[in-house]
Amino acid sequence: MSLASNPAKGDQKNRSDVGILHPANGNTHSEMEQVKDEFAIRLRTHEAAAAIEELFRTHYQPLCNYARYFLKDKDESEEIVQGIFYRLWQKRQSVHFSTSVKSYLFTAVRNNCLKRINHMKVKNEYREMILSGSEHSSYETADRVMSRELEKQIKAAMDGLPEQCGLIFRLSRHGNLTYAEIAEHLDISVKTVENQMGKALRILREKLKSYLPAALLFLINLLNG
Repeated sequence: MSLASNPAKGDQKNRSDVGILHPANGNTHSEMEQVKDEFAIRLRTHEAAAAIEELFRTHYQPLCNYARYFLKDKDESEEIVQGIFYRLWQKRQSVHFSTSVKSYLFTAVRNNCLKRINHMKVKNEYREMILSGSEHSSYETADRVMSRELEKQIKAAMDGLPEQCGLIFRLSRHGNLTYAEIAEHLDISVKTVENQMGKALRILREKLKSYLPAALLFLINLLNG
C-alpha cells in the first residue's frame, strides 16, 4: 500500500464516507455510526488501500502534531503515527470502530505516545540503575582489592623490619604493651624502645609510600595507638 500516491478513483464520485474525514458539526449520532460502519466495510474490500490513503492524507499532519505534544520530538511523533496507519492496514479485515474513525486515530496516537513515554522512563531508570550499580560495584571491587593488597604489603613490611626493631614493634602493636613494659621485658631503656619504634615507622612509611594515603592512615593509627 502506497500512502504517497495520488488516488484518482477518489475523485470519480462523492462518497458517503467523506464525513469520516471531515465530520460536520451537524452530523447526528446515527449518521456518524453509519459513516464509520461504511468505512469499516470499505476496509474489507478492494477499496481498503484507497480508504486508508484518504484517511492518511487528511489526518496525518494533525496526528503528528498531536503526537509531538506528548513526545516533543518530530521523528518519534511521525514514527508513532505511521505505525498506527500500518497497524490499521494490517487489521483492516477485523478492525472495529467503537467511536468515529477520527477519534479512533487520535486515541490510538495518545495511547501509543503514553506507552512510549512510560517505556522510555522505565528504560532510563533501568539504565541509571545498572550504571549506578556497576559504578558502585566497581568502586567496591577496587576498594577490596586495594585493601587486600595493602594488608599484604603491610605484613611484608613488618616482617622485613630488623630483628630488635620488629620485636619491639610487635610487642607494642600486637602485644599492647607500653614502652615502659617493653623496656622492662627486654631489659632495655625506654629511650631505646622509642628510638626503635621511630625506626620501625620510618621503614614502614618508606616501604608503603606507594599505597598512600591508605597507608598513611595505618601509620597514624600506629602513632595514636
